[in-house]
Parts: sequence; C-alpha cells; structure tokens
Amino acid sequence: MAHLTLNQYLQQIDNAWRSRDGISLADFVSFRHAHVASSKLQMENPESSVERVLEPPMDEIVAAHLKCVWYVNNQDFVQAYYCQQLLVQAFVKIFQMQRDQNWALPVMYAICIDLRLLAQQADKLLALRGSGRPLETLEKAADILMSCFRVCAADNRSAEESTKRWGMLALVNQLFKVYFRINKLHLCKPLIRAIESSPYKDQFSLSQQITYKYYVGRKHMFASDYKSADMYLTFAFERCHKKSVRNKRLILIYLIPVKMLLGYMPQRGMLEKYDLLQFWEVAEAVKVGNLELLNNVMQHHEAFFIKFGIFLILEKLKYVCIRNLFKKVFDILKMSRIPVAALMTALKLMKIDDIDISETMCILANLINEGKIKGYISFHHKILVLSKQQAFPPLSMVTR
Repeated sequence: MAHLTLNQYLQQIDNAWRSRDGISLADFVSFRHAHVASSKLQMENPESSVERVLEPPMDEIVAAHLKCVWYVNNQDFVQAYYCQQLLVQAFVKIFQMQRDQNWALPVMYAICIDLRLLAQQADKLLALRGSGRPLETLEKAADILMSCFRVCAADNRSAEESTKRWGMLALVNQLFKVYFRINKLHLCKPLIRAIESSPYKDQFSLSQQITYKYYVGRKHMFASDYKSADMYLTFAFERCHKKSVRNKRLILIYLIPVKMLLGYMPQRGMLEKYDLLQFWEVAEAVKVGNLELLNNVMQHHEAFFIKFGIFLILEKLKYVCIRNLFKKVFDILKMSRIPVAALMTALKLMKIDDIDISETMCILANLINEGKIKGYISFHHKILVLSKQQAFPPLSMVTR
C-alpha cells in the first residue's frame, strides 16, 4: 500500500464505490490507512487526474483527500483542515441522497475522526503563528460534525438494518471530544437527550457505549451530580477491556474523586495497579479528617490534578474532611451538644489559623444544609445540637 500508484488507488476506490463496500472505501479516505505513505499519492493538484477515473460526486471527495494528504506531508495543517472540511461537506451531500442506505457509515466515521484531529493540529499551528482565536478551527469542525449528526438523526425509517441512526453515537462521541476540549459542555445536553431517547441506546457497539458513558459521567461530575456520574463512569470502567490499561486508568482519574465524594475510599492495591497513588494520601487525609495533610497533598500533586481538570472537584473533599474532623470531636466528647468553640479549636489544630466562631458556624451551616451533618446550630448559645440518630449519616445517602 505504501507504493500504491495513483491509478491503482483510484481503481480500488471506484470498485469499492460501485460495490457499496463502505469499509474498503473508508480505508481509502482515512489517514489511518497505509496509502497515505505512498509518495505517488501526494499531489498538490490532483483534480484532473482523479476526474479521468472517478465520476462525480466521488471525484470531489477523493481529490480533497489527496490534497489533504499533500498538505499534511508538508506540515501545513491549516490547509489540510480546509481540504478535509470540503471532503466532509461533499460527503454529507452524498449521504443525504442515499435515502434508503447506510452502507457509507464507515466512511463517515473515518472522515469525521480525521476532521477533528486535523482541526486540533491546525489550531496548534495557528497558535504558534500567533493568529486566530484559540480553538477556533475545532469550533468550526464541531459545526460540520453536527451536520453529519443531523443527517443520521433525521432518518426516521423503521428499517433497523439500513437506518442511518446507527451512526448517531459515534458522532456524539466525536462531538463530546470537541465540546470538552473547547469547554462548552452545555452543548452536550441535546446530544445526550437524543441518545437516551433512541431505541438503539443499548444496541450500539460496546466500545461506543463505553466512550459515551465516560463523557456523560464526566459531565455529571462537573455538574455535581455524583450519583449519576458514579453510575456512568462505573459502567465505562467495568466494561472497558482489561487489556486497555490506559483507558481504564483515564476513567479512574474521574471515577475515584466521585467515589470519594460519595464516601467510598480507594484501595491502595488498585491505585498501585493503575499508577494513581496521587489519590492515596488524599483518601487517607479525608478518612481521618486531617485537613492540614489534605491541603499539603493537594498542593504537592496540584499539577497532576489541574492537568485532568479535577483540582476543583477534589477541593470539595475539604468539606468531607472537615465533616470527618468534626465527627472525631463528637466521638471524643460523646455529647450531642457541642460548643462551636471546640470545633473551631479542631480547625486551628489543622493550621486553619485565621478562622473565627462566625466562620466556623458558616461551615457548619453548609454541612447541615448539604445533609452531611444532621442537627442545627443554636446561634445564641454558639452550640451545635446534633441529631440523636445518625448525626453523621453515610455520604452515599446525602450526596446528589
């Protein structure tokens, strides 16, 4: 394939097109196929050569692909992206005309993945040149991906085998990858509704379902819906292939903080297996209510937590840590009426030196409001009055 001539390449495409072989055709317009390494296919102006062999509209798609290959090999990812954009737009027109067929779905998958990846490379190049808005190309790519999604979603035919709706989840996953990168998670909502209401929701390929659950789980996590996040991320982790260690580790980076916020602390053996011991000291500090240690650990691993966007999520564990600290005070005093001054003293022992009674009562009010502590504050007497039944309920019962 690396020595494929232009004529051989075009003939194979023509054969795949005429026989409706979507898988082979997808290979011949994909950057993950060996033909892109052939020097004989790297042409700046391939239009006339392509038109001699292929008929419209296939000639437009292949010419755009060959130009894209040319620009990629010349490291001009901006022009490569524009060629890929023309390719996808031309494909969408063909795809819409194939009203009773979905054999071209593999082609759509291949060219949409390349569109997203080329957009990322184009944005990097534009950033180096100091031109354009950050992630501007990726935003444009999202609009084109959405046009493909609309074609699939609009196919309301009842014939399961030939409906284009089988392509919806793959496109949603590509769009999720874009929206998370450009930080526009609100755009995920209509996509989630479309998938959740689809009759094929549980029939898509497992790999696509895992990717979908991973991103939806992360979205729920950022929305502080930890129980839903736990459900989706657990699905993704448990069904991810055991040999896909890198993917399982990535899922755990988000699942572990969610589990901790629900009161379930990770085991050291699992953290060692997936090289995630950054969470071990966090868990140990939270369990014993050691706020000083938690602050130190968070600072020590700050770069790692920020890289994956979970630093602010883990910051919420400070309230869990304080709740556990107050529970230790309760266990020591063995009283249902605890002076707020005693809780303030415990906080000061954790190196929170600038805290006062009013701030301590504010923290208590938040913990009570969130259901992490059952009781009320007597502001006049500056006393925490705890419930006689489960004053410190399990976090899994009170966290959203």
